[in-house]
Amino acid sequence: MKKKCSFLVVLALLILGSNEIFAQKAAKPWVAPASSNSTVNPFKGDAKATAGGQKIFNQMCFICHGLQGKGDGAGGMSLNPKPANFLGSTIKAETDGNLFWKMTEGRGPMASYKEVYSEKQRWELVNYIRKLQQ
Repeated sequence: MKKKCSFLVVLALLILGSNEIFAQKAAKPWVAPASSNSTVNPFKGDAKATAGGQKIFNQMCFICHGLQGKGDGAGGMSLNPKPANFLGSTIKAETDGNLFWKMTEGRGPMASYKEVYSEKQRWELVNYIRKLQQ
């Protein structure tokens, strides 16, 4: 019985410790390199590009980011870190270049879309994210 209790205590400590490690990882902000700040969106204000971004978002991104971009999609519930809330002040403060860089490079569990979507399509997604924020 004593061995069983010791095992359960050790197991509980491991679980609690691993949760703390995951929480620390989730707390680390995802910062794009400073060079992305000066990257200019070549499709800014282009309604056709924004509509293209909406189509892509509704096919792929809503699963994790939710239909309104709040980071509350069903596919993102178990992810760590959680999907970005595009309506939050942190994402609103990002430059278009930052958002483009992040969707291009990815960071677990967010996939890189460099090989999935063309440069134009990624800019279209940036445009649509900006539309969601209005």
